Amino acid sequence: MNWTIAQLERNTSDDGVVIAHWSVSKTDGANTVSCYGTEGFTPDASAAGFVPFADLTEADVISWVTTALDTTAIEASLDAQLVELATPTTAVGVPWAA
Repeated sequence: MNWTIAQLERNTSDDGVVIAHWSVSKTDGANTVSCYGTEGFTPDASAAGFVPFADLTEADVISWVTTALDTTAIEASLDAQLVELATPTTAVGVPWAA
C-alpha cells in the first residue's frame, strides 16, 4: 500500500497538526484502487515527542495516521476492490446500444 499525506491543518497558536488529509492506494497489475480520508488529532505542545509543524516529515504524519486507523480493514477493502476490477460481478450498459 502506498500512503501519502495530501494536506495538513494546524493550530496557528502552537503549530500542532489537528487534521491530516491522507490517501492510500494499492496496485495489482494494471489495476489501481485508492481511498481518501481525514484523521483528527489533539496536539499538546508541552507533551514529550511533540513535533512542531516546520519539523514534520510525511513519514511522521503517515505513522500517526496509520496508528489511528484500522489499516487491516482499509487494506481488505482495497483488496476487494482490486478483485472486483479483475473479475467483475456486475456490468453496465443497455442491450440496444452496440
